[in-house]
Amino acid sequence: MRVDFYQLSKDPVDITVAKLARKVLQAGERLVVVAADEGLRERLSKTLWEQGGGSFLAHGPADGPHAARQPILISDTCAAPNEARMAILADGQWREDAARFDRAMLLFDAEATEAARGLWRKLDPREDIDNRIFKQTPEGGWREGR
Repeated sequence: MRVDFYQLSKDPVDITVAKLARKVLQAGERLVVVAADEGLRERLSKTLWEQGGGSFLAHGPADGPHAARQPILISDTCAAPNEARMAILADGQWREDAARFDRAMLLFDAEATEAARGLWRKLDPREDIDNRIFKQTPEGGWREGR
């Protein structure tokens, strides 16, 4: 499994989630976006609906009535009733359940840099995990770094 660490610097978390979610959908995959805080989950949902005008990013709550059919689920856990193989940990908190996905994207800001470094060191020796770091460019894109 692959864990991508995304260091937020230019865009806020909700815009970053929307950008990454669009790429996941373009790749033909399904996604679970995880955040413990209900307020953050609500902001993420609002942003996903507003992205791209008519080309919004269809999604729903993981505990909703049609969760299995949703391409993107927003949840407080790593449960994936939509059979997603990718997860975004939008609140920067690692959950060991995320290791069951093919790919988990951990988003963190400057305040969480030390915690992210600690997690990197913890996961790095594991044979089953491939860590990668992505930093945002001034133009808003992402580049893999060290």
